[in-house]
Amino acid sequence: MQVELADRAAARPSETGEAPPSSPAAAAAASAAAEDAPLLPGGGGGVRRRVVVSERFRQRSGSFRREVRRAAEETYLLTRLTLILLRYLGIGYRWIRQFLALCCYTFLLMPGFIQVVYYYFFSSQVCRSVVYGEQPRNRLDLYIPTDRTGLKPVVAFVTGGAWIIGYKGWGALLGRRLAERGILVACIDYRNFPQGTIGDMVEDASQGIAFVCNNIASYGGDPERIYLVGQSAGAHIAACTLLHQAIKESGEGDASTWSIAQLKAYFGISGGYYNLLNLVDHFHKRGLYRSIFLSIMEGEESLQKFSPLVMVKDPAARSAVSLLPRIFLFHGTSDYSIPSAESEAFFDALQQNGAKADLFLYDGKTHTDLFLQDPLRGGRDKLLEEIVTVIHNDNPDTSAQHLAVPVARRLVPEFMLMLAGRVSPF
Repeated sequence: MQVELADRAAARPSETGEAPPSSPAAAAAASAAAEDAPLLPGGGGGVRRRVVVSERFRQRSGSFRREVRRAAEETYLLTRLTLILLRYLGIGYRWIRQFLALCCYTFLLMPGFIQVVYYYFFSSQVCRSVVYGEQPRNRLDLYIPTDRTGLKPVVAFVTGGAWIIGYKGWGALLGRRLAERGILVACIDYRNFPQGTIGDMVEDASQGIAFVCNNIASYGGDPERIYLVGQSAGAHIAACTLLHQAIKESGEGDASTWSIAQLKAYFGISGGYYNLLNLVDHFHKRGLYRSIFLSIMEGEESLQKFSPLVMVKDPAARSAVSLLPRIFLFHGTSDYSIPSAESEAFFDALQQNGAKADLFLYDGKTHTDLFLQDPLRGGRDKLLEEIVTVIHNDNPDTSAQHLAVPVARRLVPEFMLMLAGRVSPF
């Protein structure tokens, strides 16, 4: 009863002669002081009890509610777009077969996916759904290194997904691995078909890159060390974005909010969508039917406009090619989704037209090995090491520090990875 009376007295500052805090900051200071007060006898024979402040709990609860609401909004948006997409694709034996293969593939890799999803939603290193534009999918995720000292090199990543199932969350594993090596990663989301066509995707990627270039310093990134990475369809979108921006800058000037000169290098992983004119029939045989593919690419007349290899070979674009940053292309020789010969042809075209380019071919690797199976396997990741080496060689003072990272642990048993490679629909 004495404790209760003491609490009531504390709750009525006007009766004890104490003025209430005059501002939120004062209130916080008063709460902190009360929380730290020792247990001492009170003046009225009672005991002064430490006041338990629930402000932190309320903040955590509010943050959790915001995250749940945001996740629900994104889930609703993606579900609605999936249903619209299914109306375009129809139900055919190829899509049923691909869907079943995807289910088996996902099930076999589920032990690793669960761990990555847990990291994505609960790690304090991940800052999700930062708004960079006005469209519903204009969001990006940031993977921030634990070491916050100094400005960090930055990777702007454009994920793949055949232009129809891309999502920024697909970059969680790459973001985690690079953040462990002192590199800040921004995974850029963009409109997928049928929400948008290739022109909209390139526009979104350009806006995302502009946001990174102009705002990344406030998150601890170095605006002087920004690198662009694209995977699969994301490599195609990123390459188109680079070339379209270079063409603008080499012409009458450009009023956009970023410049090619702000990017140190471009890395294309399992891209190969560099000459769409050669791939229409290839995609049709694999289930991405000609009519749908041409709808994504805004018609047959636009295939050249969104074919980086064709753009590079255009004599009128010679000055634009000279503006491009260093280009690194990575491809597996057993990639059946996109033949590695496409990356080889793009590499040759870049070199012949004055661009600085390097090509890395990985013997026996498939379309998803470089981006999924190998990182889930743990141990040394050759692709990751190549990217990290390039980035940190631009700043030799920190290269040794960030390359000396503990070897990544295995997330999926080897036999499950082997089976997943056999049933992969990609």
